Amino acid sequence: MKRAERETILFQGAVKPEAPRRRRELAELEEDLGSSPLRGRRLPLRLRNFRPAADGYLAALGGPLPYMMRLRRIAELTSEHERRLERERRELAVALPDEAKFRDAWRAALARWSFNEVNDLIERHNVYYPAESRLPMDPRTRTYALVNGEDYRRRPLDAAWALGRFPADRALALTGA
Repeated sequence: MKRAERETILFQGAVKPEAPRRRRELAELEEDLGSSPLRGRRLPLRLRNFRPAADGYLAALGGPLPYMMRLRRIAELTSEHERRLERERRELAVALPDEAKFRDAWRAALARWSFNEVNDLIERHNVYYPAESRLPMDPRTRTYALVNGEDYRRRPLDAAWALGRFPADRALALTGA
């Protein structure tokens, strides 16, 4: 470390006697401020915590990026599956008064249920999202950074997901819970 840097750090916050050179600098500064048209007025705050780049402008002109549209489509398809599953479960609960028969029929229905379209989108999201969103990588762990404190990868939808979301309980199915 250079001596000047070390002294700057050591004497930080310490009051030094005013030297002639410092007085001269302060006088020049006061003179410059006296002739400034902005003196006494608030300066506009200009945050510059980003670096404009050509690809950012191009992306802005093209609308939402592919990963944004894909995430929205995943959310739409997932909520549509939830609505259909809830309706199917309620219909089964009304049609089958026996709890055991309802449970078996519900599990069989979930085993037949097709999540192919949304799972294809989820798979593409898990592969392409880091590159499309320029997700930073942690060199120490060799993994991508967390997004809002969570892993960016989505879990595919399957019968286990649906059973967790809509349990095989006839009473819950009839109440809509």
